[in-house]
Amino acid sequence: MLNRNAEALFWIGRYMERAENHARLIDVHFHLLAEDTSAFPRADEDDMPRALCKWGRIVDALGSREAYEQQYGDYAEQDVVHYITLDRDNANSLVTCVNHARDNVRTLREKLPSELWDVTNGFYLWLREKHAGDLTKESPHQFFGRIKEWTALFHGVTQSIMPRENEWHFIECGRFLERTENTLRIIQSAVTAKSSAAPETEDYYGLYPYLQAVLRSVSGYQAFRRHYADGVSAEAIIEFLVLNEVFPRSVHFSLHALDEHLRGIQLHEKQLRSAHDRIIRQVVKLKAELACLEREDLQLDQEGIVTGRLLSAAGQLGASFAQTFFRIGEATA
Repeated sequence: MLNRNAEALFWIGRYMERAENHARLIDVHFHLLAEDTSAFPRADEDDMPRALCKWGRIVDALGSREAYEQQYGDYAEQDVVHYITLDRDNANSLVTCVNHARDNVRTLREKLPSELWDVTNGFYLWLREKHAGDLTKESPHQFFGRIKEWTALFHGVTQSIMPRENEWHFIECGRFLERTENTLRIIQSAVTAKSSAAPETEDYYGLYPYLQAVLRSVSGYQAFRRHYADGVSAEAIIEFLVLNEVFPRSVHFSLHALDEHLRGIQLHEKQLRSAHDRIIRQVVKLKAELACLEREDLQLDQEGIVTGRLLSAAGQLGASFAQTFFRIGEATA
């Protein structure tokens, strides 16, 4: 089960979660452009500072600024949307992620439910027929809503019919580690955008509009309002996204789910069990650091140092997974 199979399973979970995250980010951005022109003013695409403000945040949230600028330069709407969704030269575009997930499911068809292949293959075949112009001719919300429906169907199949064995736990480990990084990365993007805003635009580019967009991108706005009622503030939003125990896309929830699935992996080799225990301790240490955080710590974190440290620790967890489970044979992910 281990080495190449474990890696393929882990990355199936990561790639599908990443595809959903891309769709959520760009869908909510289109909504904000349409609904709140005061937060996102119209500007000519030749106006680089404004275009960067409008679309650069999404590229930053995906950690792809350097790669994007090397390929496209300016932050034009059509270029950013194409880069994130349908650019096959982008290793993390939506279509590339789905293609990689499909390839990994195909290599494990004898170990996974046939329904999982049907969903993943159907998702890819639907997506590969799309062109950049389709996103402007059709409703962007309808297109990205369909992406979210495909990924929800995939996760529904894994939850409803997969045996609770190693295969399922590896997929879920990949999913929740990716979700942890995604939430932290988009928080970092919002904080960075606020801190880098020009002084004359300080009031205009307050942190709250960015974080409200983050809430909507994780479908957390209604859940947030139930918890905080009218106490809406940047500090409350960050606290909710990082520390809330019951919201499925919070950092706290994702780390605890990751810990649970890690413990569910059954190993027989003593050496692997020892390495497995080290990863569990690494997750427990990160959970303990999170448990020690207070709202005041996040409130004072104007430069994103705390969330940056958590993001770095999540990245180290991914490296530990690779060293423990994936380096015995050739990689397939």
